[in-house]
Amino acid sequence: MNRTITFQGIENARQLGGLVMQDGRTVRKDTLLRCGNLSRATDADVLVLTDRFHLTDVFDFRFEAEVETDPDRRIGGVNYTNLSTLPREMIDGFSVGNSNFGKIRAKDAASEFVRFASIPQAQALARKLYPSIVMEPQSQKYYGDFLRGVLNARGGSLWHCSQGKDRAGLAAAFLLTSLGAGKDTVIEDFSQSNVYFAPLIDAVSERVRKVGGGKDATDFIQAMVGVSVENFISALDLIDSRFGSLSSYIENQLGFTRAEQEQLRNRYLEN
Repeated sequence: MNRTITFQGIENARQLGGLVMQDGRTVRKDTLLRCGNLSRATDADVLVLTDRFHLTDVFDFRFEAEVETDPDRRIGGVNYTNLSTLPREMIDGFSVGNSNFGKIRAKDAASEFVRFASIPQAQALARKLYPSIVMEPQSQKYYGDFLRGVLNARGGSLWHCSQGKDRAGLAAAFLLTSLGAGKDTVIEDFSQSNVYFAPLIDAVSERVRKVGGGKDATDFIQAMVGVSVENFISALDLIDSRFGSLSSYIENQLGFTRAEQEQLRNRYLEN
């Protein structure tokens, strides 16, 4: 099933509608949308968001500097909530020369990623991204706020980070699990960012190979330009080992109760 939504100025967009949960119910279509940031949304994109998705709530997982650099296009009647789920250690990253890995901007990202790809500290930072987020108490609180926000949204909900793949991908994983999705469904949705970004992943990886980068370097590109499904599964395993299960993590660490999860299912699932 193709859940991709094609926009003119919004990248990596897909809805959760149509996904089948473990109890056999299906997520209602045109209600839950994940994507990249809305800074380049066109008038036509806005019409899709308002007319098709009846958008009322946007959840932005970017940190302050990202929001300032590429502010979302504002849509009348829509409530915007900023929930920066990237821990400070990841924002700060580390510095090499005059550049800071944690503050790479979209316009020069490909060249910067090529430059950082073979640096062991950068590779380690990429591997640490998901565990750092899921173990950070402030991030946990914000993801709980997100789930509660979707539950209480007046109409359609949209969530994003910069490219709609990592922080937004974790949000989708928590939301899908709360709706009753199995692990395979959660991983499949997460991995779809690699389909969207495949041409860019291939192009940047080839640039890295041409300057002598090996597997660790191309793994870094996979993780930063697309997503590392391997790292995502490792983060899920970490949650299982520390908290018993992803469902338990959502209830106890994110604070999204079983009663709220049942309310969420009643609202967004259909037979």
